[in-house]
Amino acid sequence: MTDPSVPGVVHLDLDAFFAAVEQRDKPSLRGKPVVVGGTGGRGVVSTASYEARAFGIGSAMPTARARRLCPNAAYLGGRFEAYREVSRQVMELAHELSPLVEPLSLDEAFVDLSAAHPDLDVAAVTAIAEDFRAAVRARTGLTVSVGAGASKLVAKIASDLRKPDALVVVPPAEQEDLLAPMSVRTIPGVGAVTGDRLVRAGLKTIGALAAADEGELVRMLGKAHGTALLAFARGIDPRPVVAEREAKSVSAEETFAVDLTDRRDLAERLRRMADRVAARLAAAGLSGRTVTVKVRRYDFSTLNRSRTLAHATSSAREIVQNATELLDTVDVADGVRLLGVGVSGLSEFSQADLLADLEDAVEPEADGAPAEEEPLESPQPYGPPAAPGWRPGQDVRHEEFGPGWVQGSGAGRVTVRFEGPHTPVGRIRTFRDDDSALAPADPPVFDPEHP
Repeated sequence: MTDPSVPGVVHLDLDAFFAAVEQRDKPSLRGKPVVVGGTGGRGVVSTASYEARAFGIGSAMPTARARRLCPNAAYLGGRFEAYREVSRQVMELAHELSPLVEPLSLDEAFVDLSAAHPDLDVAAVTAIAEDFRAAVRARTGLTVSVGAGASKLVAKIASDLRKPDALVVVPPAEQEDLLAPMSVRTIPGVGAVTGDRLVRAGLKTIGALAAADEGELVRMLGKAHGTALLAFARGIDPRPVVAEREAKSVSAEETFAVDLTDRRDLAERLRRMADRVAARLAAAGLSGRTVTVKVRRYDFSTLNRSRTLAHATSSAREIVQNATELLDTVDVADGVRLLGVGVSGLSEFSQADLLADLEDAVEPEADGAPAEEEPLESPQPYGPPAAPGWRPGQDVRHEEFGPGWVQGSGAGRVTVRFEGPHTPVGRIRTFRDDDSALAPADPPVFDPEHP
């Protein structure tokens, strides 16, 4: 258990992670606005570089809007192999600090220093964090912002205070003064609806919330939410750093280039997604009791339909059957732009799962091919590529010109810039998109020893 008298909890957050990896590996993009995410008409921004954020571009923004705000930015489709490798390197460095590392995503984690450092104070934590930040930069070429405090809450807030490339250590005696003037929306769990309710009640700051009457908050927000937010506002966060985070759900979803209205087409796409979910559950040795279908309609409204089963399952047939029945309850006549299916309430395999799997095994797949297997944490595709076969930002190699990346494609042509993390800004060349000398390639290797 973390000692509340020392700032022993660290939150690390790689700065503009996806975009930063792209700028590291593509010299022509350094210092320029870069947007990583969906590049098609229905795409959504995943990460924007700080140069792009200056134009008002942010995560979860439709790419079409981002293009209007900054038409000259580089819009890239994402290279998850490269991001996973950098994440692996950073998490290895985090584990050198402590055995208690709780990854939150590829670019974010909590670390409990007290598990490996018995005599901690502000100076010691500052030195450890500075050494870690220097190690991350040396090994990956990237910057990481670090916050440290006596709890997860304070550490997370601290890491956001001075991004990018910052370190903020909050002594426990000073956390009340730090939190008090901040907006209540800074507290984890305060979304738009809760934030609006608190503001309407006159509780605009964390300090005002900390001084509020608990009974009033419980009446306003319910017992669990009201008491939890009051504790957070008072700097009380008993959540431990947990080394292994269990997945809460496994899901798959797809955003369509045009709205779909054909129920049979939607049902077939749902079946394929359910097959992928079942394969991921099986690969992870998990099963789940609740099947959920997510439908985003033509007007951006989102509907969720769920059903809790009598037993946990990882059977593709059961997931498909229940998901299809849930989809049947949704009106799709006006068009669907996104469809998804998920399974939650996860646990290890049950006997019912094993029997269901045996039943499935004697029946051929509907399309004659096995379901595609994906790792448990595989990211969902961003959307359609810029042109068939080539994605903007994709790593390629040409037999004559060597390694490079796709800058754009279309009209039967693909434009490639030939450069890498340790080269000068590269030259651009354009080829036919079926040029046999051009092929996809693995991400370039970043060498920390390279001058």
